[in-house]
Amino acid sequence: MQQPSAMGRLTPNEWIRHFREGVLRVGIYEDLGIKPIINASATLTKLGGSRMPGEVLAAMNAAAGSFVDLPLFQTRVGDRIAELTRNDAAFVSSGAAGGIVLAVATLMAAPNEPDPMAYPMLKGITKNEAIVFTSQRNGYDFAILQTGASLVECDDTLESFEAAITGRTACLVWFAGALAAKSPPIEDVIAIARKHRVPVLVDAAAQIPPVSSFWHYTKALGCEGVVFSGGKGIRGPQSAGLVLGTRELIAGCRRLSAPTQGIGRPLKVGKEELAGMLAAVRYTLDQDEDAVLQGYESVVQNWIGGLAGIAGVTTERGFPSEAGQPHARAIVRLDAGFRKTRDQVVDELKTGDVWIEVAALEPNAIALNPQTLTSEEADVVAARLRQVLTS
Repeated sequence: MQQPSAMGRLTPNEWIRHFREGVLRVGIYEDLGIKPIINASATLTKLGGSRMPGEVLAAMNAAAGSFVDLPLFQTRVGDRIAELTRNDAAFVSSGAAGGIVLAVATLMAAPNEPDPMAYPMLKGITKNEAIVFTSQRNGYDFAILQTGASLVECDDTLESFEAAITGRTACLVWFAGALAAKSPPIEDVIAIARKHRVPVLVDAAAQIPPVSSFWHYTKALGCEGVVFSGGKGIRGPQSAGLVLGTRELIAGCRRLSAPTQGIGRPLKVGKEELAGMLAAVRYTLDQDEDAVLQGYESVVQNWIGGLAGIAGVTTERGFPSEAGQPHARAIVRLDAGFRKTRDQVVDELKTGDVWIEVAALEPNAIALNPQTLTSEEADVVAARLRQVLTS
């Protein structure tokens, strides 16, 4: 989060003019007739993830300037990231979903060396089931199904999980954060999994912050692997991700990945993404996380104050974030009978001089997330939203 400036004294119209003239004049978007967005929603793929800091852009640009032995570069980058994140091994994947594909495929083939050509036909593979808790079912299930595995759904009880384990069980896939709110404690789940020698793979795509997630699931809890998105809280390339875990798991991911011909071939990671992810992990670990989170909190409190006094509107602090991260959002609620519907407010924010994206909540509220904004943009959001709500 950038520091606030004297720009906070400008009127809403002056804010918008400043924004259009300098804050986001991105030539390629304007050339194609696309309006840049102020993202007050979340680190969403459809909006481009998050912003990469200068250190990441510089690393990617440097890597683009020459050729390299790509598998060797992948291995060396992974080794360095593992060292930085206190893990045994690491692999840079093509996003978190790509990491799930390779990790599940590896766990299906264990203890044998995975054959890149065995999927999804499952040649010689007998462990072809992945267990998922009922409340954690979501669209990323498809990353598991791409391997040819069958999903076995268990109720949100330890008894149901244990009953679902068979000789065909390859792993449990645990979706961390908000999706795990109704499931049993992960520590108890892992204890049962260990008893039956079932590997646990954690999807923690958006669970940075806190940075301790890098090692919490693997080293503290003992999961075989954890997957992160590169383009969310880590602020790396949007098309990259991380798999952290045991040496056996990461060796399998490397074996199945490009340039090998097989299931991992469409999940290619370039030299630029490899360099960018290493720089992004370093950048993330170098930040004062307490200060970053306090910066988010300050923005939320400014929003609450700046939107106060509007008849029929209540703005309050929401915690944690939509992904279960340890930072607040501002929740803006419209009273019944307010002169505009929630959807009208959302649409007006998109169609003004500046396109502002917010998260729609059911049935009459929107959420403002500080994680993806500069200080200047946060003030633009407050000024423009107040205009919409009072016009």
